[in-house]
Amino acid sequence: MALSYLQVESLSKSFGDLQLFDRLTLSVDENQRIGLIARNGTGKSTLLDMIVGKEPYEQGRITFRRDLKIAYLEQNPHFPIGSTVLKACLQGDTPVLRAITAYETALESGEGDALHRAMAEMDVHQAWNYESRIKQILTELKITNFTQPTEQLSGGQIKRIALANALICEPELLILDEPTNHLDMEMTLWLEEYLSHTRLALLMVTHDRYFLDRVCSDIYEISDQKIYTYTGNYSRYLELRQQRLDTEEAQRSHDSNLYRRELEWMRRQPQARGTKARSRVESFHDLEERLRKRREEGAVHLDVQATYIGKKIFEVKGLSKSFGDKVILRDFNYLFARYEKMGIIGENGTGKSTFIKLLMGVVPPDGGVIDIGETVRFGYYAQEGLSFGEQDRVIDVVTALSEQIELSDGRHLSASQFLQMFLFSPQTQYNIVGKLSGGERRRLYLCTILMQNPNFLILDEPTNDLDIMTLQVLEAYLQSYGGCLIVISHDRYFMDKVVDHLLVFQGEGVVKDFPGNYSDFLEWQTLQEAEAHAAAAETRETLRKTETPAPRTALPEGKRKRSYKEKREMELLEQELAQLEQEKREIESLLSKGNLSVEELTSRSVRIGEVIEAIDQKSMRWLELSEIGE
Repeated sequence: MALSYLQVESLSKSFGDLQLFDRLTLSVDENQRIGLIARNGTGKSTLLDMIVGKEPYEQGRITFRRDLKIAYLEQNPHFPIGSTVLKACLQGDTPVLRAITAYETALESGEGDALHRAMAEMDVHQAWNYESRIKQILTELKITNFTQPTEQLSGGQIKRIALANALICEPELLILDEPTNHLDMEMTLWLEEYLSHTRLALLMVTHDRYFLDRVCSDIYEISDQKIYTYTGNYSRYLELRQQRLDTEEAQRSHDSNLYRRELEWMRRQPQARGTKARSRVESFHDLEERLRKRREEGAVHLDVQATYIGKKIFEVKGLSKSFGDKVILRDFNYLFARYEKMGIIGENGTGKSTFIKLLMGVVPPDGGVIDIGETVRFGYYAQEGLSFGEQDRVIDVVTALSEQIELSDGRHLSASQFLQMFLFSPQTQYNIVGKLSGGERRRLYLCTILMQNPNFLILDEPTNDLDIMTLQVLEAYLQSYGGCLIVISHDRYFMDKVVDHLLVFQGEGVVKDFPGNYSDFLEWQTLQEAEAHAAAAETRETLRKTETPAPRTALPEGKRKRSYKEKREMELLEQELAQLEQEKREIESLLSKGNLSVEELTSRSVRIGEVIEAIDQKSMRWLELSEIGE
């Protein structure tokens, strides 16, 4: 029987008239990896905050297994002013973390006695490897300046440090709120691999569906203030959820027919309701309430008219852009086609958003020309979002842009009706923006863009903070969208659904056009890396088999001889290569046995990558030296 880590029983929570949860119950067991799914504004982050004690609740009970080690990654983490990167990762009250903190403080102060005491504590708690693991995880998350003050970091860097802090704590239960936000593809894949090979129990909120598919063992869906549990990953959840919806649809049809009959009975017998009929009357009212709630449920509906777009879209000629020594684009040329759907990918900092801002005229180019067609009407969804007035009402945000919106079938809707398509009920339309959740703000932002009927949509990280239900509808809309599209996103699932080719920003101004979707690109990239490793291994094998040196020949005129220092370097390289090859074989043998702990598996996996890279570098240097005459 699985060991229970967490029990949430009959939990209720409301904000004023908004009831988030009504006697909600869930549990998390040992080794269970749960993905939590719900619409924006239904309380996913609030539930996590209540579980870890950051938010009060009205009734119910939350119980953890005694002495359970827990780590929590908030959606928007913060660190105290004055923290450095390394200190931010040492937040926690365990003997190991206290020993490392004391050691780092002693190093900064330079006090000999304090340093000796700290080193002794490090020895006692075997904390040397722990500190090294902290720096290793930070490096994997592209954080390398360990002394940098956290006030100087971007929101994305803060999120990655908080993620490192959660992983470093080595918890038994890890609670994550949108862990892949602000992570590029390389880091997302690393985290996916890391969590897939741990024995941690997980409870997480994420909109990354491939991540859910590959990491989770169970999916919990919050709907109607209740929770529905599904055993299996995201793909299995979709199947089981559809079965549930089909059953509910059959029940809804039955209830509707029953309601018509009972309504007729209620109207026909206003004077004949005695004690016997009382239960039937109560059943009628229960049925009426059930059907009313179902009518109030819904999903985002996108049915917006895209204005006509001509054959000429835009053409880029010789576009260049740099920031100091950092090159974003170098003599870039591109001709955008009608109805093209392009995805833009690349590591953070390679210039994806800058390219969009160049196109939109927000950032001026250093050189080159962008020629945009006369009929192009942009709709730009910026990564930073729209700055709404915190005291503005939702309805005022929309009516400030237009009182009426045209749909694809020619119908016109009022601003209030249009907002209802985006799940803003007549009541919530009069809420102030400051009370909206992050996802609701994003939904409102999307609403303000689509209502202007653009024929060229540019979406910069549109999936951040949008719930999966909204993403599914947005995907369906973009697949049939009658205009042009550019999307920047790290969401593989979303990109696979909506784009037909990719621009890959590789850094230093290098941009490649790839004819396929995100999964096609990752598969191609994996194949390229495998071929490169195979070629390097073949080269090393050829070098080892060459036992008899080639006969000496006269050196071509002008070709120098190998110096004594270079001869010595070659000898050392041969020794080092032999040692590295031996270490590689030993690690491969250990990994193949399958009996390593999570920590050993992680460290060995990292080390074998380092060994292979060292072998490649030293082999190349040996080849360079071998071309010099003796």
